[in-house]
Amino acid sequence: MSEVAVVDACQRDGAGGSPTAVLDDAPFTDEERCRIPAELGTSHAVFLRATGIERRRPVYTLRFFTAQDELPACGHGTVAALAVLAEREDGDHDYRAVLRTAHRSFEGRASRNGDGLTASFDPGPVSLRSARGPELRAIAAGLGLAEDALAGDACVASNGRPRLLLPIRSRAALAELAPDSTLLRSACDRYGLLGCYAYSPPDRHGRAAARMFAPSIGVPEDIANANSTACLAAHAAGFGTHHLVVDMGDHLGCPSTITATVHRDRTGHRIRVGGQAAIVRTVMR
Repeated sequence: MSEVAVVDACQRDGAGGSPTAVLDDAPFTDEERCRIPAELGTSHAVFLRATGIERRRPVYTLRFFTAQDELPACGHGTVAALAVLAEREDGDHDYRAVLRTAHRSFEGRASRNGDGLTASFDPGPVSLRSARGPELRAIAAGLGLAEDALAGDACVASNGRPRLLLPIRSRAALAELAPDSTLLRSACDRYGLLGCYAYSPPDRHGRAAARMFAPSIGVPEDIANANSTACLAAHAAGFGTHHLVVDMGDHLGCPSTITATVHRDRTGHRIRVGGQAAIVRTVMR
């Protein structure tokens, strides 16, 4: 039997968020790992494995699964994992750990915030390129996007896997998107994209709304997507916006908010992304 924490990651004002299963890894098969999100009604499951101490901080390897497959990374899953790890340390006010995924090692932090926790991490470098006409038209068709809905130039961003960042003229137009999941999945698969992150332009305070569609990985629409928000932060920094507060999940009845901050150091732009999280229940399975 394994204890599984269900965490609402990237909450807004202490409510909503993306339900995420977090548990210690064990000799599960990948098929068994994929069953956990479906069994618990979460979009993802995160598996933790303690692997030692580094720089006086605990080190954990993370693996992320949807009901369909393993993912190389998951932003809100990382937030959820940090919340669980900090809670195990009695809600340390300044919990820090070194986290490892299949491709990299990075620092994560969590601190107590009222009844919940605020967690953040370094999502790694982001590459950006302009979206090409054929891929943009194919994704737009899959979204049922009206020609006058675009608010600027789309781009493809990657901090591990490429996804289309698509600016939509307003929150209202964003809410009206009605994707055809089959058509959108076909377009994403054809052009090697994780999915499409459609967003309203940030206001002068850096506030925006977004919807992430990723049918190719078994997630028709994500409640919260921190890694794509980090990609948007890298893109927005080129236009002078260095702090974002992005609302997601409203269309799904689970209001979520993700923050992302960009600062420059000697190595270039560094991003920090995260959100609030709360453990809402634990189950044995």
